[in-house]
Amino acid sequence: MTTEALQTFWSELKPYNAKLVAVSKTKPVSDLMEAYSAGNRIFGENKVQELVSKAEEMPKDVEWHMIGHLQRNKVKYIAPLVSLIHAVDSVRLLKEIDKQAEKNNRVIDCLLQVHIAKEEAKFGFDAQELKLVVNDPEVAKMKHVRILGLMGMATFTEDNEQIRAEFKELKTLFDELKGGQLPENIVMKELSMGMSGDYTIALEEGSTMVRIGSSIFGLRSCQIDA
Repeated sequence: MTTEALQTFWSELKPYNAKLVAVSKTKPVSDLMEAYSAGNRIFGENKVQELVSKAEEMPKDVEWHMIGHLQRNKVKYIAPLVSLIHAVDSVRLLKEIDKQAEKNNRVIDCLLQVHIAKEEAKFGFDAQELKLVVNDPEVAKMKHVRILGLMGMATFTEDNEQIRAEFKELKTLFDELKGGQLPENIVMKELSMGMSGDYTIALEEGSTMVRIGSSIFGLRSCQIDA
């Protein structure tokens, strides 16, 4: 199922020139290796300990994406390993990523998470806060983080028009920032939006990166769709 599903998604994403993040949280390394053997190199994890553990067992050319909410005190564990952090939701977290990246003599790519859903539980900046971040002189001085773009999650609903409106809102913010004056360490290149249930709408609205879990690896024991 994993190989066939990956090939289907790659085919769907190709016209949009979008990337696939295979969300492998809670899945055993054997499942990841099946995906790796099929040609997948980007894996998304939402738990620091699980990412670190799997990185020790998997080939070194894997790109590890941290897609879950990240606590500042855990950044140090993934700083040597992670290729992209999707869910940066505070300047304090950015500062810690910059600090830990410097210790590891590298630059860590990040996405700023924007709160577009009508659900209070989700994290992220609102539009006004987002603009303050990209214009923050402290952020502009950071030499070991690079902000590649934005990330957002739509409301968990069957109302496709609501989902589309939320993705459209995020794309509008993305385009607005991309067209403006930005510091050297902020490049509006990636727009991470879309999961198993809504990725087709996300692609139509401009996503450059989708996060797919259950549709590739099957349902998890405690299913939280990804």
